[in-house]
Formats: sequence, structure tokens, C-alpha cells
Amino acid sequence: METVNAVIGAIGSFAWGPIMITALFGTGLVLSIGTRIVQYRRLGYAFKLLFKKSEGDGDISPFAALMTSLSATIGTGNIAGVATAIVAGGPGAVFWMWITAVLGGATKFAEAVLAIKYRVTDEAGEKSGGPMYYASRGMEDRFGGNWKWLGGAFAIFAFIASVGIGNMVQSNQVAQSVEQTLGIPVWISGVILAILVALVIIGGIKSIASVAERIVPVMAVIYVIGSLVIIAVNYDAIGQAFGWIFGNAFSGKAVGGGLLGTVIRYGVARGVFSNEAGLGSAPIAHAASRTNDPVRQGIIASLGSFLDTIVVCTMTALVILTSRVLTMPGGVMEIASGLDGSQLTTAAYGAQLPGFGNFIVTFGLIFFAFSTMLTWYFYGFKSLEYIAGRRVAEYYKWVWVILVFVGSVSTLEFVFSFSDAFNGLMILPNLIALVALSGVVFKALKEYEQKPAE
Repeated sequence: METVNAVIGAIGSFAWGPIMITALFGTGLVLSIGTRIVQYRRLGYAFKLLFKKSEGDGDISPFAALMTSLSATIGTGNIAGVATAIVAGGPGAVFWMWITAVLGGATKFAEAVLAIKYRVTDEAGEKSGGPMYYASRGMEDRFGGNWKWLGGAFAIFAFIASVGIGNMVQSNQVAQSVEQTLGIPVWISGVILAILVALVIIGGIKSIASVAERIVPVMAVIYVIGSLVIIAVNYDAIGQAFGWIFGNAFSGKAVGGGLLGTVIRYGVARGVFSNEAGLGSAPIAHAASRTNDPVRQGIIASLGSFLDTIVVCTMTALVILTSRVLTMPGGVMEIASGLDGSQLTTAAYGAQLPGFGNFIVTFGLIFFAFSTMLTWYFYGFKSLEYIAGRRVAEYYKWVWVILVFVGSVSTLEFVFSFSDAFNGLMILPNLIALVALSGVVFKALKEYEQKPAE
């Protein structure tokens, strides 16, 4: 087992190491320059498109596609992931989370453009798309040859990652948080979660999207309002919090002798875990959108990183950094009672809004994690469909439901490390395809912006 752990650790170190971080930043920078920062240049237009009727082939509305992709990103990464990044990397990790979001908007734009352009209709009449298709069909179309191996590599990595990051880790976080806050045994939470997940995923992407577009906006608004109340009460500590973030971003001194590389690594890793820009998961949801215009969906998709990280993650970070559970005496970070993950976030909210704040975190975590499990089931299903065909993938829903329960009652250190490593490996084939096909993206955007204004 020690050998297996060492191998997984080595894979994880590579997947979230300097090479991949540089590749992520480099890809985001290239796409931002090539699209002339479309993610912010078209920010207002993106919100406008959300509420415009879009006609074309597809299974769900463009708004539902965005909410479905956000349901996978707004979850434990925003609640536990931000706290973990701060504990492991210091407050400066938040700055690097922001950087992943700023550059990640262009990455998400490109992913969605390619997902729509190279999607296919499967044997059940549903749209299937994402990196496994544009890394194979797109590369073949542009360069010739057989690129199925590249799409297959992404699908395998995504399928393995879905089991851990998208399922067992989520149900485990929910069960632990509910037990901590409400005293409900983890096995009871596991049974209830498994039943609820089963009831939704039986209906496929339309059912998943229907739930996501109801849960995500409501819970996000509640979470942000609760956070803003706390931040307003502690307005005098906001300047200090931003000072910690920017002061630690390039020094790493706050982490008890930690290095700058640690600050960057945890900031980027948790940022990508939160907003999934460059990961290649979100375009699987956007490929199901009811539209024939790849650029329109790309502009909508670019909102994902902004809403997830710039808005929601920042709320969590500011609440933690303005609370009394975290202090910085002498520039060295100290955290009350060794808290980490969702426990730190729960303690921070509970300390600021006694008797209510911890429930915001707990119920936010429950609903966000629940919607994450639904969307990551779809990602895993589509990946397995690409690998083994629709008939085999149809059995996956029952395996998924069982794993929801298993995750809630298990100790998941190994599962988290294993799935985190494969989660990172998804980036590699996706970035290769994004860079290689960036010319396709730039051309599509140029042609779109030459049309008469809508």
C-alpha cells in the first residue's frame, strides 16, 4: 500500500506541480490575448445572453447548461476548498485563486466553443461533447490522423476522477458536516443522499439540469447574502484581510516557513478545483445546450469562473480572514483549535452569526454538494459512454448511487488523493487540444463579432 500511495503522490505532485500550473497559466494567457479578454470585455453581454431565447439543437437551455456546470463547481471547493487553500498556503493562496479565475474565463470560453462545434448526437438522441470529442474529432479535422487516443485519455481520467471528487468526497463532506452541526449519524445522511441522487439521475441530463437551475441560484444568493452580512459587520477588518492576501501572495512567510511555491500551488489547485477552468469538465455540460452558435455559449460559459471564484470564493475567504478563528501575529498564521476545511469555514461563520452562521455553511454544503454529485454523474456517464458505449454507461447510475452511500461512511484520505491526482491529469489532454485548436476559437469569435450587433 505504501508503494501505491507513493505512486499516487507522485502523480498528484506532477498533476498539480509547476509544469501543469505553468501550462494552465500559459493557456489562459494565450486564450485571453487571442480573444482580447473576452471574459471581461463581454461580461455584461454574457449576463444579457443568459435571459435571451436561444434556438437550435440540444437538450437543455443555455441558462440551464451554465447552472449545471456551476452546480459542479459551486460546492465543497467554495466552502472547504478555500479554507484548505488558506490553511495550507496562507492567505496569499486566495490571490492565486483569483488569477486562475481571471485567466480561466477565457479558457472556459474556448472549451464551450469547441464543445458545441465538435459535439455529436449519441444513439439515444442526446448531445455529447467536451474534451473527449474536440480532442479527437477537432484534432482530426484540423491536423488529420487519428487522435482518438487523446480524447480517450481525457475520458479515462475524467471517469476515474468523477468517482472520487464528484461523488465520494462530496457525500463524505456532507455527512461529516451534518453530523458536526445536527448530530445526525453519517449512515443516515448517506442513505438519504443516495435516495435523492437516484431520484434525479434516473431522468438524465434534463432532470439534472432542472434541479440545478433551481438549486444553484437560490443557494448561491443565500450564501452570498449571509457572507455580505458578516463582512459588513466586520468592515473594519476588510482592509487587513486584503493586506494579508496581497502581502502573502508573493512571500509565503505566513505559512510557518512555507515557500512561495506552496502558496501558488494550493491557490491554483484549489482555484481549479473550485472553478474547473482548464479541467475540461464544464464543456461536457455546455455541449448539451440548445444552441447552434458556439460563440454565444462560449460567452455564457465564461461567466462560470467569475461567479464561482471571484464572487463566491471571495465571500468565503473574507469571512474566514475577518473572523477571530484566524489570526496573523508577527506575520505567522494561527488557526483556532487546528480547524481545517469545512470545519474552519463553519467555525468562522458560526462565530460571526451565532446560532445561524454555521447553518448557512451546513445547508450550503448540503445543497451545493448534492448538485455537484448530480452533475459529476453526468460527466462520468458521458466519459464512460465515450469509452465503452451507451449501453454500458446506462448501468453506471446504480454504481453511482451505491458509491454515494459508501463515501458518506468511509475514511477517504486515499480516495481523495487518488481522485485528486486524476482530476489534475484531466488538464493535460484538454490543454493540448485547447492550444492546438485555439485558432479555431479565435476565428469563430472574430466572425461572430463582425456580425451586426444583436
